[in-house]
Amino acid sequence: MPFDPRVTPLTPVQARVLATLMEKARTVPDSYPLTLNALITGCNQKSSRDPVMEISDGQAQEALDELRQKSLAVQISSTRSTRWEHNFPRGIGVPDQSAVLLALLMLRGPQTAGELRINSERWHRFADISSVEAFLDELRERSEEKGGPLVVLLPRAPGAREPRWAHLLCGPVDVNALQASSSAGTVSNASALQQRVDTLEAEVAQLRATVQLLCESLGVEPPAAPAE
Repeated sequence: MPFDPRVTPLTPVQARVLATLMEKARTVPDSYPLTLNALITGCNQKSSRDPVMEISDGQAQEALDELRQKSLAVQISSTRSTRWEHNFPRGIGVPDQSAVLLALLMLRGPQTAGELRINSERWHRFADISSVEAFLDELRERSEEKGGPLVVLLPRAPGAREPRWAHLLCGPVDVNALQASSSAGTVSNASALQQRVDTLEAEVAQLRATVQLLCESLGVEPPAAPAE
């Protein structure tokens, strides 16, 4: 029977570990299956991750053991090292294209269909946004016999052009919390941009003052300030 997130949802650490295995299988196949150290590095990388996490060796190993019990990860032992690979499409009962979308949602958080198509370029090339939406609709309308829906279409956030999709592998989504987090991120980005503008304006003013002093010492007319 396929894994049912309604009965035993993934923890955030399990989701990150599983999605990282899925990512590296497609983006760095020469290094796959992964050692524990390589897996932890991938889990904790700062790019292409939302949220950024700091997973310890013990947490990663515990998550791997739990994913193996759920038939979502497989341990491969050799005389040199122990490595791990995912068993996601078979373990959860979805096609590879759907598995790609779910892994991206686990790694990067809620995204629009357009963002998913762009972010999946190194994993799988979808023909167009409509094909991405078709797989997402299939995941949303998944039958109860197969374990129920695996994604949800979130309400469109204020000011957003398109709604975002979120996965349900860690259980039901708290829409209010996600919207609050998104709004906080928008405010933070605006504040950082304003701070950058203020800094640049101060630097320009200082440069103008320096040019004025140089022109006075050389006895020449300073250049006219550009019209605003």
